[in-house]
Amino acid sequence: MDVEELRTLLSELEKLHSHFESRFSQLYSEKSAEELESVLRELHGFSSRKLEIVSSLYRELAKFGGKLEELSKELYRNEHQMKFRIEEVLSLLGNDDFAGRARLKASFDRLVQFHRLYDYAVRKSLGELSAEVEGLAFLGENHKKVPVGILEEIHRTRHIEENLNKLVRFIYRLYIHPSDAYRVENALLEWHAKGLLWVEARNVEKLSGVRDAEEILEGLALIGVVEKKMRGGEGVYRHRAYG
Repeated sequence: MDVEELRTLLSELEKLHSHFESRFSQLYSEKSAEELESVLRELHGFSSRKLEIVSSLYRELAKFGGKLEELSKELYRNEHQMKFRIEEVLSLLGNDDFAGRARLKASFDRLVQFHRLYDYAVRKSLGELSAEVEGLAFLGENHKKVPVGILEEIHRTRHIEENLNKLVRFIYRLYIHPSDAYRVENALLEWHAKGLLWVEARNVEKLSGVRDAEEILEGLALIGVVEKKMRGGEGVYRHRAYG
């Protein structure tokens, strides 16, 4: 995929996001159950298409590593989470008993709460990705294809810089809150004991109570205490001591 194709995907994604946001605002007005379902299904259509585009972008940009990979991963994570939240609300529509209405309200509240940060996060990622892609254009011959040798060198440099930054943040956390690493490591082992082999950072954070547990997990991965792999655009972790 050349730079022009990346630009096209980003442009389409920006348009879809604008349509999505315009339609989402209608959820805040009083509506019948039928109207609410209609809006949610339209939002789900936008969300599904956006996730398809973001998946394509992530597959391409992950090859570059560094900031391009990180931005596209974050974009994928947000779009995946939004689609999941919409589907959760849709699955609860039509439950007219008291318990069903309570679950629907709780699910709807989670969707609205997530959306408060979602729009800002998506627009920020799109803006930064567009700037990075434009940077690639200046490296490419006739603004179309980026020389492989240059890309490989950029990838290696950014990968080293990224890992160094992760290690610095990890050491800083050890210095400020040394118990956090212990709690994160124990929480990871607890999830393994419950039968979960590969664990997402948010699950470790929830069990350990340590904010930004992913920073510690990344540091532990760099020093060889845990293993990491990518699943669905998101990092998952396994303790090496778990056998």
